[in-house]
Amino acid sequence: MANIFPYPEDAPLHMQIKSLGDDELLDFWEETQFLERFLEDDMQARNQASMQYERLILQELQLRSCRRCVSERRA
Repeated sequence: MANIFPYPEDAPLHMQIKSLGDDELLDFWEETQFLERFLEDDMQARNQASMQYERLILQELQLRSCRRCVSERRA
């Protein structure tokens, strides 16, 4: 499970996501997917939030992957 964020609750989501480790980030994504299925009754409002979470998480994972590739090439 993810740790408590070192940011206040009103900090932007993208800043909170950057503070997570890879495993925590994947756990967070998994939890958002579970909640989306659980809360299907209010799907239209939830779908927008879920899409934002998923987009931000995927962008962060892509950025981390690119950084790893660059550092491996330099080594």
